[in-house]
Amino acid sequence: MSGSELLLTTFNGLSFAGLLFLVASGFTLIFSLMGVLNLAHGTFYLWGGYLGLVTLGATGSWLVALLVGALGVAVGGGILERVVYRRVRGLELSEVLLSVGVSLVLADLALARFGGDSLTIDPPGALAGSVALGDFVVPKFRLAVIVAALVVAIGLWVLLKRTRVGAIIRAGVDDEEMLDALGVNVRRVAAGVFVLGALLAGASGVVGGVFFGVYPGADAEMLLFALVVVVVGGLGSLQGAVLGALAVGLVYSFGVTLASDLLYFILFGPMLLVLVARPRGLLGGRL
Repeated sequence: MSGSELLLTTFNGLSFAGLLFLVASGFTLIFSLMGVLNLAHGTFYLWGGYLGLVTLGATGSWLVALLVGALGVAVGGGILERVVYRRVRGLELSEVLLSVGVSLVLADLALARFGGDSLTIDPPGALAGSVALGDFVVPKFRLAVIVAALVVAIGLWVLLKRTRVGAIIRAGVDDEEMLDALGVNVRRVAAGVFVLGALLAGASGVVGGVFFGVYPGADAEMLLFALVVVVVGGLGSLQGAVLGALAVGLVYSFGVTLASDLLYFILFGPMLLVLVARPRGLLGGRL
């Protein structure tokens, strides 16, 4: 591998890591407070992509498409949390099975509405093409995704560590019963976190539609990547989501380039080692 190929592969890995973080951060936030793996998170990603695609075709505005994809999924997630998920709160097996059922239903609805073809979302005009960073030429959109992921990571860190809302969320993670005894509406806090996680999934679906397109099965693929990210980084850890996304993004990029036939072994082998050595992940338990 030449020096330019090494730089390009690293850059592609970082940009993919940015997308993975946008997906996995919402996934791990929901788990941290609600204590359940929302296996419908990948379908939230898929519907965000489809909503963004339809909106882009209707308005021609990529920003509006991003907002509709994110907010549309956030509203849908809020309704699901209020009408469906809240009724089985605390019953872990029921929550997991319910999220699987919701995922299958939403995926079938998407297939019935949009068909089985792979559809591509065009990047915004300002981010089309490439830009030179010294002697290195990179796609503008992928560079923007890296910057956006950094901004979201900093924003979530500030929210969780420097605001009263973040203090309530962290208290709910540590001792939900005590927080409830102090008069805080834990259900409302959990609903807010669920909506935030759904919003991030919807936004990442629009971004991912530019990367890979929007198609049936994208939900399962992205959910699988998100699971690897949070397992490696640590369930319920925002810092772990950052670390896991970087690790998975770079491993995937170099695996595709150097040993595509062994990609899944390269990707899941380290995950198995992490689970054996640290069952809670590298940074598990630190929101």
